[in-house]
Amino acid sequence: MQITEPQVNLEVAKNLGLTEEEFNKIQEIMGRMPNFTELSIYSVMWSEHCSYKNSITLLKTLPTDGDNMLVEAGEENAGLIDIGGGLGCVFKIESHNHPSAIEPYQGAATGVGGIHRDIFTMGARPIAALNSLRFGNLDNKHTQHLVKGVVSGIGDYGNCFGVPVVGGEVYFNDCYNQNILVNAMSVGIVKAGETCSACADGPGNPVFIVGSATGKDGIHGATFASADLTEDSADDLPAVQVGDPFQEKLLLEASLEAIQTGAVVGMQDMGAAGITCSTSEMSAKSKTGMKINLDKVPTRQANMQPFEILLSESQERMLIVGEKGKEHLLEAVFDKWDLECELIGEVTNTGMIEYHSQGKIIAEVNADSLVLGGGAPIYTRETSLPKYFEKIKAFNIDNIVEPTNILESAKNLFASPNIVSKRWVYEQYDSMVRTNSLSTNQPSDAALVRVKGTNKALAVTTDCNSAYVYSDPYKGAMIAVAEAARNITCSGGVPAAITNCLNFGNPYNPEVYYQFTNAIKGMGEACRKFNTPVTGGNVSFYNQTVLPEGTEPVYPTPTIGMLGILDDYKNQMTLDFKAEGDLIFMLGNAKNDISSSEYLRIEHDIHHSPTPHFELEEEFELQKSIQTLILKKLVASVHDISEGGLFVTLMESGMVGNLGFNINTDPAFRKDAYLFGEAQSRVVVSIKSENEVAFLQFLEEQNIANTKLGKVFGSKVTIDDKEFGEMNEWKNVYDNTLKNKLEE
Repeated sequence: MQITEPQVNLEVAKNLGLTEEEFNKIQEIMGRMPNFTELSIYSVMWSEHCSYKNSITLLKTLPTDGDNMLVEAGEENAGLIDIGGGLGCVFKIESHNHPSAIEPYQGAATGVGGIHRDIFTMGARPIAALNSLRFGNLDNKHTQHLVKGVVSGIGDYGNCFGVPVVGGEVYFNDCYNQNILVNAMSVGIVKAGETCSACADGPGNPVFIVGSATGKDGIHGATFASADLTEDSADDLPAVQVGDPFQEKLLLEASLEAIQTGAVVGMQDMGAAGITCSTSEMSAKSKTGMKINLDKVPTRQANMQPFEILLSESQERMLIVGEKGKEHLLEAVFDKWDLECELIGEVTNTGMIEYHSQGKIIAEVNADSLVLGGGAPIYTRETSLPKYFEKIKAFNIDNIVEPTNILESAKNLFASPNIVSKRWVYEQYDSMVRTNSLSTNQPSDAALVRVKGTNKALAVTTDCNSAYVYSDPYKGAMIAVAEAARNITCSGGVPAAITNCLNFGNPYNPEVYYQFTNAIKGMGEACRKFNTPVTGGNVSFYNQTVLPEGTEPVYPTPTIGMLGILDDYKNQMTLDFKAEGDLIFMLGNAKNDISSSEYLRIEHDIHHSPTPHFELEEEFELQKSIQTLILKKLVASVHDISEGGLFVTLMESGMVGNLGFNINTDPAFRKDAYLFGEAQSRVVVSIKSENEVAFLQFLEEQNIANTKLGKVFGSKVTIDDKEFGEMNEWKNVYDNTLKNKLEE
């Protein structure tokens, strides 16, 4: 095969996503003009996706210290915290947005595969998966196509791989019509002393590529993920990877077994930027170098050019640095699992990565110059106040006419795609494989997963109401953290740490960068309050579509993946009403507040209003009290008030067991605000009547506001003595609306 490369110039550099300033800096670093392969290496490694060049300065302001933290944020492929008993939990969330918008099935499937590899690369066995999905208008046929493709991709890959999907969220909004968001989270368990690091220590140690052969799929995927979607983006289909979950299952078992041999020095998943990223990041971390022979890399297609091999993002591959003299141990393990295990190079002490082909050096680059914290550029962009804030300031609740038929408003709200059950989605996921899940048949605000061999359980959730962040990035991001913590707390857990997936528009847009800057501030403040350090995550910029008529950015969506711990799984708390006659209370303060509510959008078509009421200290104190109420066994059910307000919360608690309720609203408040408003820091609990005295005494001692709403009663819904119908009628709407839309 003859190696052919285009001539390098500024135009070529720009086509690869580099700026003129960056092109000049590369020449300065190298002391010469790079060849095309070298320029391609810098283009992917200096892309936003790999280098975080427009975000790292702000990310460093987030709290990353905590008592349970075992690795520093960003140090490894995923976060690692101590959960006690000689066990660690490895977890991370990442985006696969652009690929899923172009090819929804493979885009979503490979997103799942990639995040699981980040977990088992560190020596942990994945035990649970979650996702956070954003789509456009559900009445749009293209949206329906994307939903079906993404859900099938997630379900097929996860089900074949054998890790249950235990939780997640799905939202619909017109702002995601062209640019959907697909965020995937994985959670794994590892024993102390069995973790593996992404390092390349020991000059002379062998370097192996293991797993699948390398193909042309995913080439320049990192660059593709760091650019706007346009009407021509479908032409970039080769930038979308193709997944094989059965191969990944073999790779999982082989990788964990290889670590047990003691022959593995370091290991890293080949995700974004493929071999380029793995070799450079591992070398830079250990302050070493590598000599890599690309002719030794197993390929799926003949006559692949060196740059194609380097930049391919073919799935189910790992880079392993082994211990010299123990090569046979690694080869034996991967041979047992019928996987490729090819010796492609060795570690050096030069600090350089040399890529060889046909007996020649085809690229030679300094490892440190490629990576975050090394030579990769760092920028702080301009900010400006979003112009749409003027519309938000102009909102006045007094201009909103109260409904004359509250039942009709309730029905309209309840049928919203953002409110109804996502049963059609999650029924395509296996939530019970490995039998760890505690919340499949006993629903909680967070997903609960048993840690086998112990009494512990993990509480995990993904949360973000992007409409709140759009209205006020600072407060909205705080609410995202607080709601994640509230879901953990209401399930019986104690919040421990977060991972985040920060989905925003183009950072070169000052309004977008304002959103990003202030969201980071809000997130950091809330994380410090809840003592939930940030273990790592992902920044996904350029989530906007460039159309002839203008640019359409998505709502700022800083998705929070939170981990909580139950020291005893028997302290699990569920959201469902338990028995007739149980008393229903609301904890927290009611407000005359319908801001940024689903009700305001559905009933009044208003998309610009402030964030709902939220005070961080108030939220924190409420959650502390709920934790104690659960441990004291004073509550029978706990369910937080979020989208859809009090009404939806009550309905969700009643539908599980087909139990109705009889409650009264407070005439001091607008009825629509009382029932449908989304003011934060409120929770619905049910209690046995014999616990009422002790329950109220505790709340008084803690100074927690509370309202006795009514009681669990029959199978009908009754509000202010007005019958709202049978619970099973509402449940039919709740369970089947999404299905009917997607299967019509």
